[in-house]
Amino acid sequence: MNSIAQAETLVLSQPAADLSPLQAVIFDWAGTLVDFGSLAPTQIFVEAFASFGITITLAQARGPMGLSKWDHIHQLLQDESIAAQWHSAFGRSPTNEDVDAIYARFMPLQIAKVGEFSAPIAGAVQTLQWLRAQGLKVGSCSGYPREVLNQLLPQAEGAGLKPDYVVAGDELEAGGRPGPFMALANVLALGVGDVRACVKVDDTVPGIEEGLRAGMWTVGLSLSGNEVGYSVQEFARAPEQEVEARVAVAEAKLKKAGAHYVVRSVADLPAVLVQIATEMRAGKMPF
Repeated sequence: MNSIAQAETLVLSQPAADLSPLQAVIFDWAGTLVDFGSLAPTQIFVEAFASFGITITLAQARGPMGLSKWDHIHQLLQDESIAAQWHSAFGRSPTNEDVDAIYARFMPLQIAKVGEFSAPIAGAVQTLQWLRAQGLKVGSCSGYPREVLNQLLPQAEGAGLKPDYVVAGDELEAGGRPGPFMALANVLALGVGDVRACVKVDDTVPGIEEGLRAGMWTVGLSLSGNEVGYSVQEFARAPEQEVEARVAVAEAKLKKAGAHYVVRSVADLPAVLVQIATEMRAGKMPF
């Protein structure tokens, strides 16, 4: 298992490669490029619901991760135990207006906190540098709304992460994940001539579904993302058997969602892209 400390070396050791006919890689943000463990949104959902007297667990908060944040809250309110709490507290089932109210409570908390979780995941900066050295374009999209990204992006850029394009979860009239719309917005903005020449990289099931619906190759990230959920500190202390068990569950979930490949973190991506490019030159396509 590659340790976090080895991740940058792993990327830097990758030689120049022929990635044709690939044209672009489109990344998620939290749990993929920044915020190892996808921690920033999770606790904020717990706090936002608690402000209405509703108790949700971190596991419940992680469940719909990858969706836009309004949709994430809406999905949580469909959970039987959460909906029962709401009915007990307010005497009725939750409505879209209640989603709006929780979202309004969530947003300032998330804006205030996201900067604390803007550190690049080990190997992310080097991976983007490697991709550009091979001539690929770098896109990105997020379940975060634009107000949150506006806080995150300057700090990520200061740390060396600056994709060629970024689209937020609330910016497209058609909607967000699991629909293909943000991924396809990247195709348009980057001038990619074939969706099959794109690779979508994400740590969540909705993010994998997004790439598949857009007709792209998809690569799931297990260890660094929402499905495993360790902080860097927790990962460093965790017994190897526990880590492997969590990673196995995450891999199975991402593969079941249809991911063409699943690796542990963004640092493992270059080798996968070489494999995808080789398969494409042999005539294989994502579908």
